[in-house]
Amino acid sequence: MREFSEAYLERTRQGMWDDSREALSPLELASRERVLDVGCGTGELSRVLADESPGEVVGCDVDPALLAFAREHVPVVAGNALELPFPNDAFDLVVCQALLINLPDPAAAVTEFARVSSDLVAAVEPDNGAVEIDSSVAAENDLEQRARRAYLDGVDTDVSLGADARETFEAAGLEVLETRRYDHVRTVEPPYGEAALTAARRKATGAGLADDRETMLEGALTAGEFDDLRGEWREMGRDVIEQMGTESYRRTERVPFFVTVGHATSADR
Repeated sequence: MREFSEAYLERTRQGMWDDSREALSPLELASRERVLDVGCGTGELSRVLADESPGEVVGCDVDPALLAFAREHVPVVAGNALELPFPNDAFDLVVCQALLINLPDPAAAVTEFARVSSDLVAAVEPDNGAVEIDSSVAAENDLEQRARRAYLDGVDTDVSLGADARETFEAAGLEVLETRRYDHVRTVEPPYGEAALTAARRKATGAGLADDRETMLEGALTAGEFDDLRGEWREMGRDVIEQMGTESYRRTERVPFFVTVGHATSADR
């Protein structure tokens, strides 16, 4: 399983569910007594679950450093998604967000979720292959697509799981009740916050691509092609910074997430 820093999770999940929580309605949060957020990270989804549910929400993650942040929102327990430290039927809802895409055997995790749930299991998973970018820097759209294709080609888990989570649930023996799409839209526009400025500087230095170099080279991309891509990426980053200087830079990123909900029956255990 890939590991992520607190800064990465904040950057990619910030603002999720702020505009609409309709896609979470199949979770029936208003009636929940005990909810478990597996792979809770820094607790962004945990906070939403706690806001919407009258019962207790518990966060669980294998990384104690991330749990230190999640603890600000809910009680937390250290644990592995494949071996949850809870008895059967300990919760009436077990949910995860952007976790299954990072697991080599997501069905095994869903099976474990069903073991500790007396009612529902839900997964909020993105389709990273369908991300859409609209930028005032013309080259950014094409370069983002090229970099994403190379990354997806090199990664060893299904980071485009998204809508196909239904198949994972069915493989784990769960009855799928519903799948809903939710688009997480992140917009960069004036006035630019510190996160946007940092992202622009990382583009101009190529630091972002450098972080993913090893993964990208696991696919068909060659080292020379990576160097060429990084050179174009850095040039694009300088254009971003130049447009920021005139407050003309705008960027919208749309990431499709799919909320899949299944019923954990006694047969699953």
